[in-house]
Amino acid sequence: MNRIDRLLGILTMLQSKKFLPAERIAEKFSISIRTVYRDVKALTEIGVPVSFENGRGYFIVQGYFLPPVSFTNEEANALLLMESIAGRFGDNSIKKHYETALNKVKAVLRGSQKDKLEQLQPQIKAVSCDFVQNNFAYLTQLQEAIASQNCIEIEYQNNKNEISLRMLEPVGLIFYALNWHLIAWCHWRNDYRDFRVSRILKLNLPGKAFSKTDHIDLNDYMKLLPVNY
Repeated sequence: MNRIDRLLGILTMLQSKKFLPAERIAEKFSISIRTVYRDVKALTEIGVPVSFENGRGYFIVQGYFLPPVSFTNEEANALLLMESIAGRFGDNSIKKHYETALNKVKAVLRGSQKDKLEQLQPQIKAVSCDFVQNNFAYLTQLQEAIASQNCIEIEYQNNKNEISLRMLEPVGLIFYALNWHLIAWCHWRNDYRDFRVSRILKLNLPGKAFSKTDHIDLNDYMKLLPVNY
């Protein structure tokens, strides 16, 4: 990899992370820490506002954004493959947003890349069984609530067709047993509960922050599930 491509790669990493340690950059591009310092200095010399915080790493000052200047054929093909998967296993909200995101990628592709992508697109299919339930549009809202650590209020129908109103602190989303599941701290039960997203009848965002600050790690919760990963 030449230095220009490496600098663009480092810039892309900086834009995708809140903080980026020099060690991670060195590992990603197989370079020394000293070379990382030189590359970061080169970015600052061309006007990229890179700063550093002890113990956390490099970061780009808020407000700066440079869109990707190009994608490799392999990167574009990978995104096309994910579009097919998102269409089968995402819900209606995810399908909509992934389609617009992929269109933005296509907009910056070279003409020859666009032609290859259009030829490849109809040749990529993902088939899911009839048991996968994704005829809802809650995943985008749930992702936002998890990321912002805001409570949600849901009307939920369990497997006995009993309907209840729950105030939840959403911890994470897991796809298992052919369904999306929301793992959340339930204010009513005062414990963690597993909610199948397809059984959510209504979802409201009351704008209330989490009251609990020490939630279980999702990887630890997954160990409690009756599923082998």
